[in-house]
Amino acid sequence: MEIFLIRHTTPLIAKGTCYGQTDLDVTESFSEEANAILGHIPTDITKVYSSPLQRCAKLANTLFPNHGIEWHNDLMELNCGEWEMLEWDNIPKAEIQPWMDNFVHVQVPGGESYAQLHQRVIDRFNAICNNGETAAIVAHGGVLRSILSHISSISLESSFSAFQLHYGAVVKIKLDNEAFTYELLHNIEPSNKEQHRPSFT
Repeated sequence: MEIFLIRHTTPLIAKGTCYGQTDLDVTESFSEEANAILGHIPTDITKVYSSPLQRCAKLANTLFPNHGIEWHNDLMELNCGEWEMLEWDNIPKAEIQPWMDNFVHVQVPGGESYAQLHQRVIDRFNAICNNGETAAIVAHGGVLRSILSHISSISLESSFSAFQLHYGAVVKIKLDNEAFTYELLHNIEPSNKEQHRPSFT
């Protein structure tokens, strides 16, 4: 069984803005990025699962136009609660520091923690695995890192440094004799580095 993890393309958002479940559109480079992804996914995928947020939905519909795509809210990015669409550097340091010190377990005000995201994502991932089919999951950076952390010996705390998945990244997961392996198939580093935390850290 093989599962292909696909991260959405570049979102239409100013660098330095906190976004999670905000329903962002994609940039004008979408077609180019999607075409690059196509060369790294097989034609025998039978099931497709996606976050319903449009930056994932547009990609899923483009890559798999002939599939009945299953949309799952539990594949959405971290709920950033009261911080959604704020500039990272404008969030008061006293408010954000506890989360910076322990982002795995501390909830974003009005949102969720990475551990809570991980639980909902892995519940869905296990259900997908139980189907035993060659599948694709189109989702977000935090979601895909959470899955890779689950199948490896990498902790959630280390998952962002261990799995540097850029926009449009493709990872192949293989299950053989009840053991998971993974292979990074496509991962182009952008010229403009992403920012998902305050610049003062």
